[in-house]
Amino acid sequence: MTPTLVRHHRHADPSALVDTGSRARDWAEIQERMLAPLYEAVYRRLEVGAATRMLSLGCGSGLALLIAAGRGAHVTGIDSDPERLALARARLLPDPVPMGDAGAAATGPWLLDGVPAVAADHRPYGLITAFTPIGCSADDAEELVGALGSAVPLAARGSTVVLTGWGPPERCATAAVLRVAARLAEGTSPGAGGWLGARRDDLEDVAFRTGLKPDGSGRVACPFGYADLDSAVRGLLSTRLFDAAVRATDRTQVEKEVAEALHPHLRRDGTVWMPNVFRYLVCTT
Repeated sequence: MTPTLVRHHRHADPSALVDTGSRARDWAEIQERMLAPLYEAVYRRLEVGAATRMLSLGCGSGLALLIAAGRGAHVTGIDSDPERLALARARLLPDPVPMGDAGAAATGPWLLDGVPAVAADHRPYGLITAFTPIGCSADDAEELVGALGSAVPLAARGSTVVLTGWGPPERCATAAVLRVAARLAEGTSPGAGGWLGARRDDLEDVAFRTGLKPDGSGRVACPFGYADLDSAVRGLLSTRLFDAAVRATDRTQVEKEVAEALHPHLRRDGTVWMPNVFRYLVCTT
């Protein structure tokens, strides 16, 4: 699966601080698919299929779960964003499970709101994925360490854990755009958000701190492609990486500056194209 260019119309009130419902839809309809090559590369390498019981941390609106379920995997997803989780449920659970249908309930998929510990009743898992790439802000590695601390005990010994992060800044065209967030948020609380740039051993450091054993890695090209400038701005703001910038200024200002930063990536036909590389680390518990 490759990123698809999709045209969308601007929402009515771009100056709103955060419209969580609209942002979640923008994530599901525009931005989430940009990481589909990463999901698929990991699943191919690990031969994800009917024998796989997978726990996805930060499952968002469920695209990675949907792809895994399509390969026959039994999937459980956890996310703290109720708007994204509602969209995941609409994708993966279009029909409610009938009362008393224990067989359907046992096979899932399960979509849970909260921290990994809430998935304890559905263990053991043979695969844990963390597909939200770290390497953007000062606290994203810390958040991942915390999530893994709760999730890893839910997996059987010798299970696989996959960590993901942004690739080197020089190979990520989107880095220059994400630096707008850091500049506009400058002076707010420490770790408020904004591009820092991935370091070579970020993922290995997380693995070491959580007691995981690295067992291979890979890089995947994930270009960000948008039908027009408006869709690009909305897609990028849906990542939540610009939230601190919006709080420090306002949404209209952030949209304007992001649009300006995107102009070098605007093609003659009006589409926006930014090559990026993401890295994944395969670990064992």
